Amino acid sequence: MRLFLNPGNSAHLRGLAEDFGESTNAVRLELNRFEEAGMLLSETQGNKKLYKANNRHPLFFDINKILLKYVGIDHILETMIGRLGELQKVYLSGDYAAGKDSGLLDLIFVGDVNRQYLFILTEKAEKLIHKKIRYVLYTPEEWTTTDDHTSKYLLLWEKAAVGS
Repeated sequence: MRLFLNPGNSAHLRGLAEDFGESTNAVRLELNRFEEAGMLLSETQGNKKLYKANNRHPLFFDINKILLKYVGIDHILETMIGRLGELQKVYLSGDYAAGKDSGLLDLIFVGDVNRQYLFILTEKAEKLIHKKIRYVLYTPEEWTTTDDHTSKYLLLWEKAAVGS
């Protein structure tokens, strides 16, 4: 899952096998099929072959939407973003960011957010997706001073730059 949610992330065979609880041979076969279909890109670093989603593949965005829908994040994003204030970014963290379906969504909101409205929307979204939601709020200034967040969190949404 993490491969498709954030095309900047890459993973190696053993890590994916552990994440999915499958043998390395079974995972290797599937990775080879996805790579042959052009859905995955790979590169060799030392003795490891790293895989990542090919965001230029014609099906990338459709598959990404399906994964977001499966997790229920599509409903959250559609419902929340436009009404929360000056939101800049939304990240997925925790178990789902690691590819584990635990039933608890951890989200990080970066921006000047209406906290009361976020609380109300969170309750509504939990009923829609049948999962608990836990969130953390950061101002843009606070976010820039956090630890290395690029490897731990998956960017789900980002406000388009002016002029884009």
